[in-house]
Amino acid sequence: MNLQRIEDEALHLPKEERAQLIQRLVLSLESPSEEELRADWLLEAWRRAEEFDNGTVQAVSGDEVMRKASALIK
Repeated sequence: MNLQRIEDEALHLPKEERAQLIQRLVLSLESPSEEELRADWLLEAWRRAEEFDNGTVQAVSGDEVMRKASALIK
């Protein structure tokens, strides 16, 4: 099916269905692929490891994180 035919068919959909189609198409453009997500997380992991290694940040225990989180919720 070519683009012109898809467009013609889409324009004949009811308004609500056209809006749903638009939303799905826009989200498909904005959502990163799994490969992009993996690459982003790998870069983030390298950045965090470098910060830890050079002393820019310090590790915090899981128990301490949970204590602080609990305190914020209360």
